[in-house]
Amino acid sequence: MADIRRILLDGYPTVMVREEIDGVDTLVARDGRTVSVDDAVHLPPVEPTKIICVHLNYVSRVSEFGVTLPPAPTYFHKPISALNAHKAGVVRPSNCKWLNYEGEIAIVIGRTCRNISHAEAGDYIAGYTVANDYGLHDFRDTDSGSMLRVKGADTLCPLGPGLVTDWDFRNKRIRTIVNGEVKQDDNTDTMAWDMHYLVADIARLITLVPGDVILSGTPAISRTVYPGDVVTVEVEGLGALTNHIVDGPVPVSDEVGAQPTETDEVLSTAMGGDWPPRGTRRPEATPREALPIPRIRPNAPGY
Repeated sequence: MADIRRILLDGYPTVMVREEIDGVDTLVARDGRTVSVDDAVHLPPVEPTKIICVHLNYVSRVSEFGVTLPPAPTYFHKPISALNAHKAGVVRPSNCKWLNYEGEIAIVIGRTCRNISHAEAGDYIAGYTVANDYGLHDFRDTDSGSMLRVKGADTLCPLGPGLVTDWDFRNKRIRTIVNGEVKQDDNTDTMAWDMHYLVADIARLITLVPGDVILSGTPAISRTVYPGDVVTVEVEGLGALTNHIVDGPVPVSDEVGAQPTETDEVLSTAMGGDWPPRGTRRPEATPREALPIPRIRPNAPGY
């Protein structure tokens, strides 16, 4: 088992391997240069061409929302511009309120694969890393299907600290901790679909290449975080990914595009099981006429 990191060393992205030297947690480059883990400026451990994410997988998350799992997983996509790293800031735009953490495990592809079986999938995995699939739920009214702006905004996909090889995903604890308080606490054995299933499923139609990332889902108790909060995702055997929330320097523009909202769709997802009507009624759909309109209006009848 190896813990492989990408860091900035002397101004350049450099691949390092984590070792203990004289009792110090150290990163070692191929040319022998070293830096302590605590002093390293981490980069995302991989450079994917795509980031594919599972909507629902952990039984606890399904139970929290009172829904039924489909017979097969469904997915959405995060653009690679959302990538972020260990110890970096996660930006909440200044006119948004509902930024949620989602502690996850990321599968990293090691070999090009297409049309492989479940039994073969493990041979195509380079390793795993810790992920936090942040979501900006202010945009769920328009993007709940694609999740593009909800999950794809810049900085909303921190990965790290390293890529761990030869890690067995079975029966591993995953926790998310906010400001020192445990919020999510679950086990990978409660996932509906395991890591090999996800790789084989996606590779039926989409070619996966080395470095590609699949986020495997989050447990129950994804909740909203605020500027100044420190969020850590711990996965047994993979380490701990820590980020802090920062307030964006500018608001999302109201000139074009969907605008942040605070409707049933937004609140029921951001608040999860804490949403007051949970269990008594379903979230009400937001009528089109109730959605805020950008300053540049559509060139179409009715606007």
